[in-house]
Amino acid sequence: MTRIGWALFVVVLVVVLAGPALAPYSATAPVGPPFAAPGTDTWLGTDQLGRDVVSRMLAGGRSLLLTSAGAAVLGTVAGAAAGLFTALAATRWAETLVMRPLDVLASVPPILVLLLILTALPDRTGLVLAVVMSGLPLSARVARAAGDQVAGRAHVEAAVLRGEGWMWLLGREVLPLVAATLLADLGVRFVSAVYLVAAAGFLGLSTSDSDWGLLIAEALPGVALQPWALLGPMLGVALLAVSANLLADGAGARARGVLA
Repeated sequence: MTRIGWALFVVVLVVVLAGPALAPYSATAPVGPPFAAPGTDTWLGTDQLGRDVVSRMLAGGRSLLLTSAGAAVLGTVAGAAAGLFTALAATRWAETLVMRPLDVLASVPPILVLLLILTALPDRTGLVLAVVMSGLPLSARVARAAGDQVAGRAHVEAAVLRGEGWMWLLGREVLPLVAATLLADLGVRFVSAVYLVAAAGFLGLSTSDSDWGLLIAEALPGVALQPWALLGPMLGVALLAVSANLLADGAGARARGVLA
């Protein structure tokens, strides 16, 4: 399964990153009648303006991938730092100062966080920030739960008695034992980030004119005439999410094997 995950993810990664160079047509120029069926020159047909669906998907995939990956990594790192710090501190003030504000943030629906932040910052920075803030509370909870399982172990307590600093405790004593959990959480965060970035495009808040979420929204009126204009970007989002989950599962299994 690990090899399948790697192979699928690498193929998706190469195709998405090299998409603009692989596109057979311009993403903005019409190449046929609106909502034309797939043919030899247009594998997924055309959209409502006669633009090639494959070319638009290849042009917009890089933005979706990089934005989602950056937001997922930032959110997981911030959540891990907050959760592991709270687990190691094991004090009421740390719980109140770190986790309670995140609990409040977790009560706000992710789509509302997305709308509020993008209203104030309608650019890629705002989109990344919105995705990070949406996933941060759950990442912190996962890291906190994983940290609680190892914070009381003998080697951690011995390191505390030796006077080791926070960075040593986190990096050398705790992090290796919770790496598999954090990698699995990163996979979940990435999938959530892909969905939120696509949702931003669907709502017209995308930072790209070929975002896959935007393609889905534009294809809906003509789905009866040209369903592949809708199915193409939907399958692209699903394939990206599945490949990331397979890769995260494989990395987590390998980390558990190393620690066993």
